[in-house]
Formats: sequence, C-alpha cells, structure tokens
Amino acid sequence: MFDVTRYAIAAQSIIDAGRFLYGQGWSPATSSNYSARIDEGHIAVTVSGRHKGQLVAGDVMVVDLGGKAVQSNARSSAETQLHTVLYQTFPEVGAVLHTHSVKATVLSRLLPTGEPLILQGYELQKAFSGIDTHESELTVPVFDNTQDIPALARQTGEWFRQHPEQPGYLIRGHGLYTWGRTMSDCLRHVEAFEFLFECELETMRVRR
Repeated sequence: MFDVTRYAIAAQSIIDAGRFLYGQGWSPATSSNYSARIDEGHIAVTVSGRHKGQLVAGDVMVVDLGGKAVQSNARSSAETQLHTVLYQTFPEVGAVLHTHSVKATVLSRLLPTGEPLILQGYELQKAFSGIDTHESELTVPVFDNTQDIPALARQTGEWFRQHPEQPGYLIRGHGLYTWGRTMSDCLRHVEAFEFLFECELETMRVRR
C-alpha cells in the first residue's frame, strides 16, 4: 500500500512538469515519460501514450520498484524499468524525467558510437547537484537505442553504479534521462542540459 496524499503530491508534480516541458518543446505529443517517488517502494509514473502537455490525475499511475502496477489496470510506459533502476540505484532520487527534445536527439546521433559527451568549462555545469566549479568535467554516456528495455536498464544501472556523480544520459536518436532529489532539481537539470546541448551543437556548426 502507499499513502494517497503522497501519491497526489507526486502526481501533481508530474502534471506540472509535463506542462512546462511540453511548453518548452522538449516533450512533443505523447513522447517522454516522467516519474516521482512516493515512498521507498513505490513511484508515480505517467501512463503510456498520454499527451504530456495535457496530463490530468488519471494519466499518472503507481508502480512498485519492480515496475508492476499497483491498484491500477493502466499500463505504464514501456520504459518504466529505466526509471525504477535509478530509484533502486539511488535511494535519494525523488524524480526522473525523460524528454525528447530536438537538440538531445540530434546531438546523440552526431556523437561517435561508443563515445560519451564530455562537457567541460561551462559555467552552467554548476546547475547540477554536487558541481561547484566550471573547472570540472561532466560525462554524459550515450547508450544505443533498443527495444530491449530490461537489457538497457541493466546497462544503465551498471554504468551509474560506477559513476554515481553523473546526473544524466542520452539514448541515441531518442532523448535524455536525468534525475534529482526533487522535481525542481530534476527540471533544473533538464534546463541545464538543454542549454549545454545547444552550446555543443552550435560549436560543432561553427567549426564545420
């Protein structure tokens, strides 16, 4: 069982995030999926196929950390395990956002296979929790897109257990995953990543 008041707070944070992210053009149509922790064993997560700019309470369901629906016949995103593995890996994480922006999608396709995106020297790196100087290096791994979500969940979980300080990753041709202690932290991370992705793409353009 889960606390319904905590569920309602988590669901509202997801609804509000969806309106903001859709408004920015980072979660078009029914793409993307969002989640927020309710307690140590449950998360609220978007129902599959729902328009993220028009979310209502019925578009947010509860699953356990194994991805199984709780008190619902709805179906969560096929990528739910990519959320639950992060909550399992990082007990302090309170929210996970997956977006499908143009910049994240294009940049992930331009990076050489097997190479991460290295961000360094940007003042806005300090927007990420735990980073207090631009004289740092932020490594954003790029995982190949796949329909085998359990395998991708294992792959991402293993990588972030070895690199717990890194706040996000890209899926090639697909989008961004990032997380934070609160939904506000998570939204700040999305905004920072989007700015940095645009900087990287503009740098590539100028150097051509």
